[in-house]
Amino acid sequence: MINEEYFYDFPVFETARLILRKIELEDAADIQAIRSDQKVMTYMDSYEHKTLEDSEKFISEGLQRYDSQKGLFWGLVEKSSKEFIGDFSFWRIDRKNSRAEIGYTLKPQYWGKGYMKEAMLRLITFGFDDLNLHSLEANINPGNENSRNILLKLGFKKEGYFRENYFYNGKYLDSEIYSLLKKDFIEQGSF
Repeated sequence: MINEEYFYDFPVFETARLILRKIELEDAADIQAIRSDQKVMTYMDSYEHKTLEDSEKFISEGLQRYDSQKGLFWGLVEKSSKEFIGDFSFWRIDRKNSRAEIGYTLKPQYWGKGYMKEAMLRLITFGFDDLNLHSLEANINPGNENSRNILLKLGFKKEGYFRENYFYNGKYLDSEIYSLLKKDFIEQGSF
């Protein structure tokens, strides 16, 4: 069973370099900057945030998911600069099966520096140990090497490759599905 206490008091975390806190409407300009960057959006297979209103709508949907206990959405803030650098979410929680689908973005200037791994380790640990999830799922575009690499580093296993299962921007795209079980994450120990 999902631990519901975190839907009444949003969990905020600190890591060595990051503050992981609830996304708010005030973050719309930062979300737009990330989700309008062509490097970020190349393999996102979702609409580009062309306006501040696009990002406000996106954030509002995330906040509604939280209010209805269907998701949690964190902003990643770099401690020393206080800069908003990305986001991570358990954006679709399947309560019956204690499973959540994850999503994440990061400003390109922070790629390859371990920030997303640092955030994901903390939030995955929270998901398994505190939220009481049994498994996690990630759905990526097969061309997204960066996303695949971080998932594999964290112990996710490829579970499926779906051909042309997702219609986006006028064409059918392939998807790769990765998952991580709590028992596998625990067995791996520290990273």
